[in-house]
Amino acid sequence: MTRRTLALAALLALTSTAPAMRAAETLRIVPITSNDTVVVTIELADAYSDELRQAISSGLRTTFTYDIELRMVVPTWVDRTVATATVNTSDQYDNLTRRHTLQRLVDGRVQESIVTEDDAVARQWLTTLSRLPLVDTAKLDPNRDYYVRISARARPHGGSLIGWASAVVGQAKFTFIP
Repeated sequence: MTRRTLALAALLALTSTAPAMRAAETLRIVPITSNDTVVVTIELADAYSDELRQAISSGLRTTFTYDIELRMVVPTWVDRTVATATVNTSDQYDNLTRRHTLQRLVDGRVQESIVTEDDAVARQWLTTLSRLPLVDTAKLDPNRDYYVRISARARPHGGSLIGWASAVVGQAKFTFIP
């Protein structure tokens, strides 16, 4: 009886972690230092599904939220959070004019807003963040290990980002060498 219970527990653990491992593959995170600033580029590869495209074309406001943390690895202790940012990218499609009104908010402040008729521009706007500044390198300790952790989710909640997960989480590690 205990072997059967142990095998069932192992099978349950394996099947419950498989979606999380797959989700991390769809989120590409590239942290770099540029002009004394840590910047991050994020691409959510499989997020623009048919369900999402239908929600957008119906005129439903669609928003992707990216919660970003830069953390320092602290051995034998809790990792220290160095910087955080929340980025919201949204698309409000107008069926009459066939235009996408795209808006990007960083920590609640409007960073950029554009209007386009091109669906490819709307797709890239929602699923890609390029060279987002996180923190000045003066706040980092030299020769320390850091990682950028991203949690991405989409609204409306009716669909999912990649077919089965309500949020996608991933991280990218790097060592800061000045």
